[in-house]
Formats: sequence, C-alpha cells, structure tokens
Amino acid sequence: MLEVPRELVLEPSQRGPLRVYPIESARELGVDAFVTSRAGGVSEAPYDSLNLGNHVGDRDEHVATNRRRVARALGVGPGRLVFVRQVHGAGVLEVTGPVEHAEADALVSSSFDLALGVLVADCVPVLLVDARSSRFGVAHAGWRGLRAGVLTNALEHFERVDTLHAFIGPSISVRQYQVGPEVADLFRDVDGAVLADRGDRSRLDLGRVVVAQLGAAGLGEERISETHQSTDGGGVFFSDRAARPCGRFALVAKRAS
Repeated sequence: MLEVPRELVLEPSQRGPLRVYPIESARELGVDAFVTSRAGGVSEAPYDSLNLGNHVGDRDEHVATNRRRVARALGVGPGRLVFVRQVHGAGVLEVTGPVEHAEADALVSSSFDLALGVLVADCVPVLLVDARSSRFGVAHAGWRGLRAGVLTNALEHFERVDTLHAFIGPSISVRQYQVGPEVADLFRDVDGAVLADRGDRSRLDLGRVVVAQLGAAGLGEERISETHQSTDGGGVFFSDRAARPCGRFALVAKRAS
C-alpha cells in the first residue's frame, strides 16, 4: 500500500532581499533548508529574477550574483554553496569541499560548513536528513532520474534508513503534467501515479512516484513530508512547462550551526 506522507507546510519568509520558503521541520533535525522563489534576484525577463541556473541562457554575472545572495542567506561563502551539472540521471556525489565541473543529480555530505543545492523548474526537489548523524543530502528527481534510480542511489549513501527523513518540495502537479505512453508505461506499477487523459495521453504524478520509491526503500509515512505547493503557472516558482525559456529555483540546505 502506498505511503501517505505528512503535509509539508512552506510559508514565505524574507532573508535579506530573498523571498524563500524554509523547511522548518528540517531545522528541528539540525538542518537549515529552504526553497527559493522567483523573487529577490537580479536577472531580467524571462529569467526574472532569482534564476540560479547557469545553463538556461541567462547572463553569467546575474546567475553568480543570485547564487551569492542564496549563499549569504544560508550563512556560507559563495564557494561553499555547491551546485553541480544535473543530467537527469542517477549519479550521487559525495561532497567534502567546493566542487567544479561535476555531474550528478544528488548530493550528500556530512560537513557543517558546506551547503548543498539542486536546481528545478517542475522536477521534484528532495531533501534527505539523518536524525542521528550530521549526514544530509539533496536530490533532483524528474521522471528520468526516478526511473534510473536516483533516490535509491542517494539512500545508499546513508548508513541507516530507519533514522532518515525526507522532505519533498514543490514540483509540477498531476493536473499539469501530461505525458505520452512511453513515459506513462514506466510508472503504471505505482498505485495512482498515472491517470488517463485524452487519447493516448496520461497525467503523471511525480510526487506520488517519489513517495512510493521512498516507502519501498524503508521510509515510513511518519518520516516523509510532502508539500502541496506546485510550480504550476510559474508564478511563485519557475516552471519549464509554463514558459520556455525560464529560470531555475533551488532547494538548498546546510547543517545548522
């Protein structure tokens, strides 16, 4: 039976010029984490304004400024906030210091002076926190990564699953995510994840797939939290389905001091 996750309530908060959405329940586990919104950056349309993606056509200097603002909001230097090139795969990178020119779709660390981030604009951002150690991680989970096993691989970088908590951030809703049969057929084994639409098209619930995979890995429903907020429309959070080109928002995290 599919796990029923706890509701993750994300309320907006101001950190300097940024309007962010802290994951307050993660702070109780010793992690400062938040989801960025579109607000508080310097990028111009159509990337306005807090675009954190350096691969979408925005000016490099704008992205750099935006990332510095996020690092400052987390209380780390710009070089201590780690983003890598995401490839919609299942690679997991162990982060022990600043990283350059690396590819992965999940990052894990036990460091107290490093912040980790994943970029999204409809895919699912996931925060993983071990309640019994300093271990934490972030994952970028689109349909390709979920099929490839990015979450399963990320969980293998934690010593114990029974002390692990997962927080699922905003992504595209099942109402807006239409896919063809070649994608839908990959997830028909997940209860309720694929809904019939017009013709041969279906609607795919990415969040439901994430919850199912976490549950199958041993996380109970009491340790999985999922927000009801979505990227639909691209108003608060960037949405690739709503507008192309567009920027990328992030889920970022670090061990609290």
